[in-house]
Formats: sequence, structure tokens, C-alpha cells
Amino acid sequence: MSKSAIIPKPITEYDLRLLRIFKTVVENGGFAAAENELGVTRSTISVHMANLESRMKLKLCMRGRGGFALTEAGQVVYHACVDLFDSLHDFSYLVRSLGSEMSGELVILCADQLDDIKQQKLARVVGYIHQQAPKLHLVLDGDSIHNIEKALLKDKAHIGLFPNYKQIEGLSYQQVFDEPMYLCCGRLHPLFSLQDSDINEKHLAQQQAIHPGLDIDMDGRQQLKKLNLSAKAYQFDMRKTLILSGAYIGFLPLNYVQSEIDKGEIRLISPDNFCYQFGLSLVTKSMPRENAKVELIKQAFASAAEPVL
Repeated sequence: MSKSAIIPKPITEYDLRLLRIFKTVVENGGFAAAENELGVTRSTISVHMANLESRMKLKLCMRGRGGFALTEAGQVVYHACVDLFDSLHDFSYLVRSLGSEMSGELVILCADQLDDIKQQKLARVVGYIHQQAPKLHLVLDGDSIHNIEKALLKDKAHIGLFPNYKQIEGLSYQQVFDEPMYLCCGRLHPLFSLQDSDINEKHLAQQQAIHPGLDIDMDGRQQLKKLNLSAKAYQFDMRKTLILSGAYIGFLPLNYVQSEIDKGEIRLISPDNFCYQFGLSLVTKSMPRENAKVELIKQAFASAAEPVL
């Protein structure tokens, strides 16, 4: 090892302990704020940080009247710490998954809010997974499409549920949900009281409308070209809020607005003419690290698609 090397090789348990303390201090914004999480006093944290800096021969942070701040070297070391402990975490789950029974985390991320029908199908998927591998720790969460794609490619998630209109290399797509999207307006909108026969494309072009906030298929793009797109809302809840305001028209799935239609708060505009298909796909990494878990999820979706007896 050269004389310029910093932490001794191999890295010791003591080094890992100091790095964990450093990471906690950074994520809490300073020594004082990290006291509760670490369960030690500020002076003890200061000693540990001094030891780390001494072992690394680097100045990692500035602390004093000006507050806590990372040096340039400290920022690099912090990001390396995040990668290091993520790798250790992943290794632990990977080893557990090699046993005869699947264990560890199984992460499902959704980019869209799910209506009742999709929730019921996903519930059957979860039930199947629990029955087949009860020791799995299931994580079901939501995130943006971009973040889900990154999580899949880095093996931080096993599947994603989102529209697949823009496919990227390294991911595989299988459509599992498909439903029509209808043009809607709220009770306070001037089109609400008109008959469908009295509403034409010229009328629609004069109304402020909502862009769905993502790329959609060709039929959908053709429908959007007819509208004056002056707002954007990807999440269905936010889109419905804009429609209920009476200021905008926009596309939503029928299941998501049926309750408001029944109450007379929202109506569909010429549903035979102004609609397009919207699909959600089960997206996985093409060559996932934990292939057995991904295959289990695919089996669960196949099982959920079968008629319920």
C-alpha cells in the first residue's frame, strides 16, 4: 500500500462505525442534531469525527459559529458512504434470498394512483406473493416514472407499474392494465350544460385544457392536439381537482370519476369521440439480480388475471 493511502486496508469494523457516525451527522445537519439518533453526546461525536479525519488524513467538515458544513472532500466521502452502506444492505438481502425460502425485501413501485379495480387486482397479487413466500418483506410505494426507472436499473426495486410509451434500454415491459380515458368537465364549466351534439372541436379548442404530464400513445396525442393545453397534471387527483374547478377540461378514466358523475359534479364530453386507451405496464429490469423474486411477481400478476371463482 502506498504512503498516500488513507483508511488502512482492509477497512475495519471501527472504520465502518466512524463512517456510519459521519453519515448520520451529515444527514442530521450537524453534531447537535445527530445526538438523539446516535444516542451519544456532542463531545463524543466530535471525538469520533476527529478520529475519522485523522485516519483519513482529510478535513471532512467545518463546524463552529458559522454552523456545520461539508468540505469538498467531505461531500465526496459522504456520497461514497451512501453507496457503501447501500451495497452492504443489498448484500445482506441478497444472501438471505439464496436460502431455500425467499426472504428479504420485495419492492413494488407505482407511478399512478390506482382506482378500485386496479387496487383489487394488486391486492390479489400481494395475496399470491404472501401465500407463496410468506417471509418476504413487501414494500409497496409510489414514485415518479424517472425515479422508478432508476430504481429498477440499480436493482433497488423489483417491479414498477407505469405507462410504457417511452421505453428505455435495460427494462422489459408487459402491459397489465388497459382502460379508456374520457374527456371530462366539471359542473362549473360552461360546457357542462351543453348537449354533446352542440360541442365540436372548435368549442374544445377555445377551452383551457390539461396536459397529462407524460408522453402518451398516438391516439392520445391526436386527442390532445384538439385542445388548448394550458395546465399540466400527471396525478389523477390533481387533474380531477383542476376539472372540478370549472376552469379546465381534461382526460380521466371512468372508474376514477364515476362517483363525481353520479353526484352531477363531472360529466363526460362526447365519450364516443373524445377518448383514448391508457395502459399501465409491469416493468422489470431485463436482467435483474434477484430474478426469482421478479418471476414470482410475474406469476402473481398472471394468477390475478384469472377469473375469480
